[in-house]
Amino acid sequence: MAASGLHGSAEVSFLDDAAVGRRTLRKAAWRLIPLLALGYGIAFMDRANISYAALAMNRDLHFNAGIYGFGAGVFFVSYGVCEVPSNLLLLKFGARRWIARIMLTWGVLAAAMLLVRTPASFYILRFLLGMAEAGFFPGVFYYLSLWFPQAMRARTVSRFYVAFPLSNVLMGLVAGLLLELNGRMGLKGWQWLFLVEALPAIVLSVVIFLVLPDGPKDAGWLEPKERAWLVARLEQDRVEIEGERDGQGGLWRVLREPRLWLVALFFLCQLGTGYAYSFSAPAIIVAVTGLSVGRAGYVLAAMALAGAAAMLSVSWISDRWSAQRGIAAGLSLLMGAGYFTAGVAHSPWIVLGALAVATLCNFGAQCPSFAVLTTFISGPSVAIGIAAANTFGILGGFLGPNWMGWSITRTGDYRWGLSLLLVPCVVGAVAIWGVGVLRPKNWRSSIPPIA
Repeated sequence: MAASGLHGSAEVSFLDDAAVGRRTLRKAAWRLIPLLALGYGIAFMDRANISYAALAMNRDLHFNAGIYGFGAGVFFVSYGVCEVPSNLLLLKFGARRWIARIMLTWGVLAAAMLLVRTPASFYILRFLLGMAEAGFFPGVFYYLSLWFPQAMRARTVSRFYVAFPLSNVLMGLVAGLLLELNGRMGLKGWQWLFLVEALPAIVLSVVIFLVLPDGPKDAGWLEPKERAWLVARLEQDRVEIEGERDGQGGLWRVLREPRLWLVALFFLCQLGTGYAYSFSAPAIIVAVTGLSVGRAGYVLAAMALAGAAAMLSVSWISDRWSAQRGIAAGLSLLMGAGYFTAGVAHSPWIVLGALAVATLCNFGAQCPSFAVLTTFISGPSVAIGIAAANTFGILGGFLGPNWMGWSITRTGDYRWGLSLLLVPCVVGAVAIWGVGVLRPKNWRSSIPPIA
């Protein structure tokens, strides 16, 4: 009887512990993810809204496709160069302060885009905008790793990262309306676009500074039992990932990890193809359908909304099946097939369908690929690992728009440039799949956190 009572007591304790865990993670998700997702959505809009401004801005300022492509891409040069330093500073000053600083500076510079008059001013402001935004996404990814266990990491990131496709939806819906303000108060429509979409970043920087806790220990909205459960659960993840290592981490140990660079190569290919298309997407839809920029925005908004659903569902499946690598590789191949089909097809319906498939695959592959990194990196090393991989990947953000600008200038059409995006998609699929090939004998024995 005593043994039976003991067993029953342990079972009740286990159920209580599970209930505390569910309650804790639910609280953290509702308190943190919507705010961070809103910030990232605004960041992406301020980064990519030149795709909608381009047709009118290029005409008014006499920019050709080459000038536009270089200006769109130069953002990623400074973004990439400053990615790791920004995250080292984040670790020094704390995520709350540094994320708020990033949002304030990029909001001011995004609004300053309305002052562009020459190619030089266009390049300089885009370069500074990239410098200001550097570190935001890896910093948030690291911040979320302080709150959510590895087993639900892809789902957690997807709930934050879903702001990426949803910001495309919002851009598609409001861009036409803002461009129609052309002439109001002496500003062009594209100037209104830059100004209005920059202001929320400045406001949100203050909100994040005042509201966001630095970590679980600073979260007054967690009960002591909930805080203790979360700290213990995350410590369990850290020990499992470190395996038998001695715990002495460092920047160079992170950078020497070959799997990190395979993921980085995937990022390079994924971001390169994604931005090659997205920065030209409104112009491509206009060329294919003959629609106005505003109506083309509605088409792109519908694709992005479907992409948001794909991101959430694919992330849930990848966590449930522990199949992040395979899913990311498969979607990369399918994305390449979509771009190739859109480039060679002549029927507008086939082109739009192929681009929709490519868009869904692009959004769907994002979170599983980021989650792959956290299977062999833990603790603060996550911020450095994500930043390092993203730095290499961001090079694709520079190459992609320049590739499309060069190919359109050379051929007078988007088809050639779009169809050849198949190549980096295949390379990216091979790279992310290769992460499993390079795994050590003890898969869990890998990079410990930076001390």
